[in-house]
Amino acid sequence: MRELESALRNGLADLSLALDDRQIGLLLDYLALIGKWTQVYNLTSVRDPVEMLTHHLLDSLAVVPALRRQLAELPVPAPGEDAAKLRLLDVGSGAGLPGVVIAICCPEIMVDCVDTVAKKVAFIRQAAATLRLANLHGLHARVESLTEPYQVIGARAFASLVDFTRLSMAALAPQGIWLAMKAKNPADEIAGLPAQVQVFHVERLLVPGLHAERCIVWMRAVAA
Repeated sequence: MRELESALRNGLADLSLALDDRQIGLLLDYLALIGKWTQVYNLTSVRDPVEMLTHHLLDSLAVVPALRRQLAELPVPAPGEDAAKLRLLDVGSGAGLPGVVIAICCPEIMVDCVDTVAKKVAFIRQAAATLRLANLHGLHARVESLTEPYQVIGARAFASLVDFTRLSMAALAPQGIWLAMKAKNPADEIAGLPAQVQVFHVERLLVPGLHAERCIVWMRAVAA
């Protein structure tokens, strides 16, 4: 555990991401929970704790600074609106990556993780209870059935950009944004997007210890 904590702290330093000791402890507890559940429910094919730290935890943590920058650019709530109710939907969340990580790092964001697989949603709910994350919820549903508005809708290796945006369009709040994590710049997928979806930034991510391409495709809905 000490080696994992040291590696996590070094990774956070490389990402220039400041977290307190409680948040670091929660991330390590979350990693241990994934490992425990994977023995029975096969949540992830990655089982080595060190590899899980890099491929899952740090890969998801790399999104947090980028997300914070984008949230700072969103419209300021009108007087009387509750700014603390910013909502993020993690589509096809699986073991909660990056949704649970975002919930730990950004307690001011209400995070819903949606998945069609019941055992994965059960894991998210158990993680929320075990880690005492009041801002984290698991939804057992198809994303296209959701209509309540989310300011950010994200996904990590869920589907093509066309399918991701099409299926989640009804849940995107006015002036909301999509966050799509991809291994590399998906130029072909971007070219296939409809006129109603605008890519406004493709952001390269550098994940500590991971020698592979990573990026975020940021998108918004526009009038056709």
